[in-house]
Amino acid sequence: MTRPAERRPGSLRSLLLWILVPAQITVLSLALWFSSSQLHQQVDLAYDRSLAGALRAIDHNISTASGGLAVELPYLMLEFFELTANDSVYYRILTEDGLADIGNQDLPLPDARLPSNSPVFYDRDYLGASIRIAALARPMAPPLYGQKTGRVIVMVGEDRSGRDQVIRDLMIRNIVRDLIEVLASTGLIVVGVLIGLRPLTRLYRKLKSRAHDDLSPISAPELPREVRPLVDAVNQHVARHARQARRQRQFLDDASHQLRTPLAVLHTQLDYALRESDPAEARAALLAMRGGLDQAQRTAAQMLALARARDTDARDGPPQTVALTALAQDVIRQLYSLARQKRQTLALEGGELGITVTGIEWLLREALVNLLDNAIKYTPEGGAVTLRIERTPDGAILSVRDTGPGMTETDIRKAGRRFRRGQAGKRSHGAGLGLAIVHTIMQRHGGVLRIEPADPGVQVSLVFPVDEGFPAKSSF
Repeated sequence: MTRPAERRPGSLRSLLLWILVPAQITVLSLALWFSSSQLHQQVDLAYDRSLAGALRAIDHNISTASGGLAVELPYLMLEFFELTANDSVYYRILTEDGLADIGNQDLPLPDARLPSNSPVFYDRDYLGASIRIAALARPMAPPLYGQKTGRVIVMVGEDRSGRDQVIRDLMIRNIVRDLIEVLASTGLIVVGVLIGLRPLTRLYRKLKSRAHDDLSPISAPELPREVRPLVDAVNQHVARHARQARRQRQFLDDASHQLRTPLAVLHTQLDYALRESDPAEARAALLAMRGGLDQAQRTAAQMLALARARDTDARDGPPQTVALTALAQDVIRQLYSLARQKRQTLALEGGELGITVTGIEWLLREALVNLLDNAIKYTPEGGAVTLRIERTPDGAILSVRDTGPGMTETDIRKAGRRFRRGQAGKRSHGAGLGLAIVHTIMQRHGGVLRIEPADPGVQVSLVFPVDEGFPAKSSF
């Protein structure tokens, strides 16, 4: 079954234009529809006021004083109204009971009963044309034919063709104006998007022209404020990559520096063993080779441990609570055989306190293994190595004290540097990485590696701060 091809993302320019331009056209179209509706209402209102004026003028000339319905219709007024409306005008005057009816007697009445003294406007078809009618009902004073009550209805209608033509002309002008606004605003949007994205285009060209090994931070002060967080994130990523590249180069340099000589010695010893015919001499050469291999293996393991300690991040798992007593007991069990071979006393003090710290357990174990291994290595036969756990107001301390030759002030001051060995270490095998690994791990945990002279020997302490959360980033 073939996987569907992933859709390639389009450009930001196309995305902005496809969003902004249709949105602009939609908004302006809605505005055009709303303004056209408002225009229709305003034109109808203006014409209806003129129609209401003619209605009132006719009503003022109606009389029922003679006992019948009489009207002195001013034809000059109707002609003037026809000239003003530029269309045909119709009128009808009748009593509500239909006994008297003057004018265009087939002019249609509204569907509902008319309210008194309030004109009503409505549209009807009359004589094959659409007309606008204004109708007014009012009480007759006096009533006709001896009636106690009665109402007279006055109606005036005009052909809608004139006002509809006015509406069409105004709407055409509005549409033309709005189309010009749409085109102008769309052009401005396109130009604005192109100008706004120009700094990103320059940034793209600048990055594309960089050398493949150029990991310097991106400097683009002309970028918009909204894009700067992205550039800052890219710079942080590049800085992490640069640090990682430096660590890899350093690891390769260290490996080539530290392993080249042991491998050359092993090669020489192997050639000697192959040429030697005496089994005893060959065995001696092989034993020497085994010692060299053990030393090379230990050096490689320590270098890998140092590299892992430097590169530890959130991918190695979240920090956890580490019980120092359990950790110390496990490390003592792990190295007890080495101490026993030299008839050394290996003791733990303060284990009953149950002190815990927050950190990465395997890193703390590596640090303690290196400290205890160094103490056992440099302590003479029959000596003593003591692990001590204590709590102070500033945090927790895990210390390793031995009865070995100790360290000079210069060695203590320079402790923690890679491949540096003190005066006592120069007479034994080692790569000078143990304290460097411990120093890096304590930096990773926000703690301190503290070395103090003892009488006899030396005391090396891991000082953990008050447990206020694991550091978010390493300081090295």
